[in-house]
Amino acid sequence: MSDKSNFGSFLMGFTVGALAGAIVSLLMAPQTGEETRQIIKEKTIELKDKGTETYEDTKHRAEVAYKDALAKADELAKVAKEKASELGHSTKTKVEKLAEEATTAAEEVAKVTKEKASELGHSTKIKAEKLADETTKAAGDVASAAQD
Repeated sequence: MSDKSNFGSFLMGFTVGALAGAIVSLLMAPQTGEETRQIIKEKTIELKDKGTETYEDTKHRAEVAYKDALAKADELAKVAKEKASELGHSTKTKVEKLAEEATTAAEEVAKVTKEKASELGHSTKIKAEKLADETTKAAGDVASAAQD
């Protein structure tokens, strides 16, 4: 950006210097009015041509800079899109892995819970049968004692 600013400063200095030099040379040269007007006309045409050339050069540089900026912006957009896509894919993969791990853990908890419930049910059944046997024996003892 500093180069562009320096170029603009150079261009302005060049133009002012050319105008000042032309004016001084016209005023200081011993010529007739007709000759001075002819020189002014020639210098005006020359200055106009240089100005047009400078304008065209500056316009061309601006167009090139604009196209370069667009190309860089497109490239940055492409890279950003790729990075976003990679991040999305990576996140999706991690979420799927976590979901799979959560499902596996939930299935394991369900399996262990079912086993523990089955063990508890079996243990309760054994205790209930033992209690029933003891109650039957106690009832038999009470009945025997009542007969005696």
